[in-house]
Amino acid sequence: MSRLELVSKPTLPTVSDKPQGFNPSTDHEAVPGWKVVGALLILYCCWSTTYLAIRIGVKDLPPFLFAGTRVTLAGFCLLAMLALTGGWRAAWMSRRDFIWTGVVGLFLFVGGNGLVTVAQRSIESGLAALLIATTPLWMALLESIWPGGERLHGAGWLGLALGMAGVGLLARGQQGETAGMALVLCSACAWGVGSFIQRKLKLRGSPYLHAGWQMVFGGAATTLIGLIIGEQGRITAEAITPRAVGAFFYLLVVGSLIGFVAYIWLLKHVGTAVAGTYAYVNPVLAVILGALVDGEQVTPFMITAVPLVLSSVALVRMKPRVKVVQANART
Repeated sequence: MSRLELVSKPTLPTVSDKPQGFNPSTDHEAVPGWKVVGALLILYCCWSTTYLAIRIGVKDLPPFLFAGTRVTLAGFCLLAMLALTGGWRAAWMSRRDFIWTGVVGLFLFVGGNGLVTVAQRSIESGLAALLIATTPLWMALLESIWPGGERLHGAGWLGLALGMAGVGLLARGQQGETAGMALVLCSACAWGVGSFIQRKLKLRGSPYLHAGWQMVFGGAATTLIGLIIGEQGRITAEAITPRAVGAFFYLLVVGSLIGFVAYIWLLKHVGTAVAGTYAYVNPVLAVILGALVDGEQVTPFMITAVPLVLSSVALVRMKPRVKVVQANART
């Protein structure tokens, strides 16, 4: 997640900009193609590198405090930007929205970001990125069992089967790292649950507002977990290395600010279909980057699993053609 100065330098919206909530499927605005391409490149570069940065950071710093303090600080930075551009009311919301935003923040940043950070103490960044790519599969399962939700069609079930096969290949090729892989899969599930809840809610205000408070709530809870289990005792002068500090601020600025602003901007202007392409690009880039920069091993099992996992995501997200035709007929 990320944000700050984007290619088009957009003005951060205030609460009154979208009083009925942000709808990325309909609130699109015409923008030049080069801006969309630029925002996509920013998103790909930012989010594909975060896994390696986490892997580098947790080599020296304790995972919960490393993740929690960074996310909390990023949330306050975003809320401060909203307050400066739209007044303090732009950084505030109702009690109901606060409660649900806090719940979503716990799933996204304690379960999602926190668990994958812990897991990367034992597994490499490329493997973590591939497993995180299963997040849409968890969301599809939740949607299919939700009352009134969209049921999986034939291609969707095939996608789930391919995804499970891909995970099975990864597990076979990474024997001895099952605990770390299980944590990443739990992280993907938690992120899927949080995203699913957020999609079902009708929260008022801009997506930047919700994201800022989600980071604050989730980051603070993650930090508290680190303090409860005594991680502060592991933060010594020897642990605060240049690479750990660099990873922390890289994730804060590039991962939690710049990349996230690019993502929200894309959602607003071109919708989820285009913005969501990072799910296909980032795992591949993360595997390549981990191998080139940190000497991570790329096994034949990983090479085989990559197309399986990415194909599974594409199939699950595919909409039945007959439903599209019916929808068009009604408009």
